[in-house]
Amino acid sequence: MVIPTEPIGSVPRPAELLAAMADHAAGRIGDEEIAAVQDRAVRDTVRRLEEIGSPVVTDGEQAKPSFVTYPLTGLNRLAPDGVVIPFADGHQRQLPRLTAGPLRYGRYADHYLHAALRHATSPVKQAVIAPSALSLLYPPDGIDGYPREAFIDDLTTEAETDIRRCLDAGAHRVQLDFTEARLALKLDPGGSLLDQFVALNNRVLERFSTSERARIGIHTCPGGDQDSTHSLDVDYTALLPTLLRLKAGAFYVQLSSEPEPDRVLAVLAEHLPAQAQVFIGVTNPIDPRVETPEEVRDRVLAAARHLPLDRLGTCDDCGFSPFADDTSTSRGTAFAKIGARVEGTALAARELVG
Repeated sequence: MVIPTEPIGSVPRPAELLAAMADHAAGRIGDEEIAAVQDRAVRDTVRRLEEIGSPVVTDGEQAKPSFVTYPLTGLNRLAPDGVVIPFADGHQRQLPRLTAGPLRYGRYADHYLHAALRHATSPVKQAVIAPSALSLLYPPDGIDGYPREAFIDDLTTEAETDIRRCLDAGAHRVQLDFTEARLALKLDPGGSLLDQFVALNNRVLERFSTSERARIGIHTCPGGDQDSTHSLDVDYTALLPTLLRLKAGAFYVQLSSEPEPDRVLAVLAEHLPAQAQVFIGVTNPIDPRVETPEEVRDRVLAAARHLPLDRLGTCDDCGFSPFADDTSTSRGTAFAKIGARVEGTALAARELVG
């Protein structure tokens, strides 16, 4: 038996791309020049993932400004003073604020998928932002002439389109990044905000058939940016029962950085939906130390004591550089950790099947 293993998404950008991004922002190079550098970075990312032996690859989000804001590319109905997300080390990320409707994506994720497919010989996975995250663009005091109900209708349609275009283009799986799930419980411990987020995401997922939802996954983590998190202090046992109500075929769950993984695994086993796969995080992107394959193997073996082997997979806890300017992890370290995940997962599979 082979235990599936998949990357989450982002890989640190190479120095050439980081320099080109700065030059493009300053007007020193044009769109064609930055696109060529981005394509070289995607090609190199796919090549290195395949050389490592990753059975599923991604574009590493080389051309995304961030995992959350890519749909806003080129839009002009935005102000910079949106929701602030504080991280444990004191730094913040701030989302833009929508100033007028209707909401339309400026870019869909299949743009990035097609770029990866041009270079890949392995199945390609595509990450998209969950609609719940983009719901934070709408200001609390509303928008004149564009009620929240109309915004949610538009957001639902746009999120469905984003996912469907990736499925139709041949994505191995489409992963909804739902990192705000755990943050929702930090902001609202009573759970009302998390319930709203899950309901909105299910509103989108319900537009897909059972076979399509089998190719859609949900990623959850406590955030991972500049080697810090925004909600690691939120107990998984309060999150997972609600999160696992999402109507998806797979769940990608950060686990390697949890202090009590067996406790989390027990909750996963109790609430995992019938037929759904669960991919557990076995490498920690914000820890500079590279895990050994044996450590990864042991984490898989521990998970197999709780979860059905035919529904168990592995992943990284999170992306390695979810925002383009996050250089806290080197590109080499990221690929070394991915290699350890691939090798350690294979070691566990050999031990489990004898």
